[in-house]
This record gives sequence, C-alpha cells and structure tokens, in this order.
Amino acid sequence: MANIRSQIKRIRQNERRRMRNKAVRSALKTAAKKVRAAVGAGDLEAAQARLREAARALDKAASKGVIHKRAAARRKSRLARLVASRASELASAAQ
Repeated sequence: MANIRSQIKRIRQNERRRMRNKAVRSALKTAAKKVRAAVGAGDLEAAQARLREAARALDKAASKGVIHKRAAARRKSRLARLVASRASELASAAQ
C-alpha cells in the first residue's frame, strides 16, 4: 500500500473506475447475447429492438472510454449483419 496521500486517492479512484468499467463490459455482453438469442428464436422484431439497445450501449461505452470506438463499431457491425442475414432468410422463406 502506498504511503503518499495522492497515491492512496489514486488507488481508490482506479478501483472505482475498474468496477464501473467491469459492470459496463458485462452489460455489453448481456446486450449482445440478447440480440443473438432473439435471432436464434426467429423473432425479427425483438432482434431489431435488442440491436438498437445494444448499439446505443456500445456507443455510450465507447464515448466513455470503456471500450475503443473501433471495437464498438466492429461489434455493432457484427450484430447488425447477424440480424440482417436472419431477416433475409425469413424473407426468402416467406416467398
């Protein structure tokens, strides 16, 4: 443990930030999982709604510096591609 007061404060700050970042990352994983679950169930409307929620959470995490902005863009792209492919499968099956 540090003896310098400013360093003790810095340790406390870092721990608070670490816990907050951990919670945000966990929430991002949950949001992505909900999108994939809705796609797997074949519920297109729910998948699109969950995709909007996940994209918003990813953008917010990127703006706060929890994840890199390109990582957020990559994850949004992958989820959107998944939902779009499922939508095209359902559309072709309906015809």
